[in-house]
Amino acid sequence: MTKINGSDAMLQVLVDWDIDHIFGYPGGSFDSTMNAILNFKDKLKFIEVRHEEAGALAASAEYKLTGKVGVCFGSAGPGAVHLMNGLYDAKYDKTPMVAIVANVPTSRQDMNFFQAFDEKPWFDNVAVWNHQIKAANQIPRMMDEALRQAYAKKGPAVLILPKDFGWDKIDYNFQVTANSLTAMPNYAAPIKESVDEAVKLIAEATNPVVYFGMGLKGHGDVLKAFSDKFKMPIMSSVIAKGIVEDAFPAYLGSIGRCAPKASDDIQTHADLVVWVGNDSPFSSYFFNPKAKMIQIDVDSEKLGKRHTVDLPILADGAKTLQAIIDAGEAREESPLYKAGVEDRKNWEEWQHSFDDADEMPIRREPIFDIINKYAADDAMFGIDVGNINIDFQRLMNLHDNQVWATSGLYATMGFGSPAAVAAATACPDREVWNLGGDGGFAMMSQELLTQARYNMHIMNVVFTNETLGFIQAEQEDQSHQPLSGVILPDNDWAKVAEGMNVKGVTVRTKKEFEDAVKEWKSSDKPMLVDVKLTHEMPYSTELNTLDDPAFVEKYQAQGLKPFSYFAEKYGVNDDAFGPVDEDDATSGASEA
Repeated sequence: MTKINGSDAMLQVLVDWDIDHIFGYPGGSFDSTMNAILNFKDKLKFIEVRHEEAGALAASAEYKLTGKVGVCFGSAGPGAVHLMNGLYDAKYDKTPMVAIVANVPTSRQDMNFFQAFDEKPWFDNVAVWNHQIKAANQIPRMMDEALRQAYAKKGPAVLILPKDFGWDKIDYNFQVTANSLTAMPNYAAPIKESVDEAVKLIAEATNPVVYFGMGLKGHGDVLKAFSDKFKMPIMSSVIAKGIVEDAFPAYLGSIGRCAPKASDDIQTHADLVVWVGNDSPFSSYFFNPKAKMIQIDVDSEKLGKRHTVDLPILADGAKTLQAIIDAGEAREESPLYKAGVEDRKNWEEWQHSFDDADEMPIRREPIFDIINKYAADDAMFGIDVGNINIDFQRLMNLHDNQVWATSGLYATMGFGSPAAVAAATACPDREVWNLGGDGGFAMMSQELLTQARYNMHIMNVVFTNETLGFIQAEQEDQSHQPLSGVILPDNDWAKVAEGMNVKGVTVRTKKEFEDAVKEWKSSDKPMLVDVKLTHEMPYSTELNTLDDPAFVEKYQAQGLKPFSYFAEKYGVNDDAFGPVDEDDATSGASEA
């Protein structure tokens, strides 16, 4: 029987799981595995990030972008602690990933040794599976189990490896269990009684809508067919953008602070919500509390969690929607459907009216007009956290095989750069964009060094508006406090990029940005574009007081019509449940 080092056995398990790269940063406690990484250099690519947090965020982003588990590592002590932020991102967004954490040799544990602490309790709260190797011969099976548990429980699995076990020789003839996890998910279909009751509620409703989340990923066609047959506007959680292409007329976008205007306008007027595969935490603030609710989910814990439910259906979302399509009668367009679709058209016309605006500093619309025109049909986008989430939700027209990822429920700034590194590593033949504000980009800007080192074809767009814009808007519009701690210096990010061996360009006009994008697309190298962006905040769809001349003037919103215009035109009324209480209609992040 073949004997190999314990760390070599661990990496062989990864290779047998068809994993071909790993993100991490070396440390003395990880030397045994660094030796294995060298031995496996022809089978497993080592992406040496410049910070362990970036490696963990990249591993989390990899599954979001590709559906395949990402793997990262950190050394004992500070290396282990630095992984935490990426692990929590994976936990909150239910993302499978594996973190290998080094520990000091077993003979040095529990005796106040250099960089040593009791690691397992540290990871208990964040991990879906968290164990330390207790004998070297456990390594292959435990590595295999970490991968199994990450996929099965949809979260981060942590495997802690003492340094000495990585050097120990062990027998190796282990067969991984990867094939047992290749079966396609086959969640339960709904029972007939539930389908019949759903059909009845839809037939009785005046203004029904659909609110969907990541549980419908891969099933955009069913959503569109459901919307077409029952003439329901469809809205999504923020991270579910892209499941239905943005051009679909009845898709009004997400709801809440990041949302376009139409979805926020109509959501409180719906008298029936078909809520499917969605667990957005802010959804407690959406919809009229008196609206009837059909909730469909494969997880019983989600049913009724965010809203009182009239018909809970514990079943597969896509199968249930299809069953309702097959059993139900087609509906005519409801007043709310007509109002919502026309409201969306008005909003998009207003946004596009600024596509060629020559204001200085530049508006966000001209920049996204270029991104929409030039991004490849299979482009991958790493999106940071902040105002960029708002701009991406409203201005990016996702289509074809374009995919994106952000830090959703955890919402950690600095996500964009590691996500782009993950995309370029996993899919080197696809086009990769990293979009972020100057605040978020600063947190992980060192990963430009990683992009340069591995010659990753990434377009880094830094929207420099010299403020933490998302927080500034909260302080101004929600807590009504003096600005505190949000102002940023106007850094020269192009010069920073050049210092990290990445082409850097500063742009102040649409043409300058277009020229930079063309140059990048004709190359095979990373580039950073520092966009000197307007200091004006994105339009507030939460306040949305178009009857206030000051509000209209602030956002140059003369081209927008209030929802009352569309409601009156199409006869939308709330007779089914009476007026909406303002507290119940709030959708701001600060109140969560």
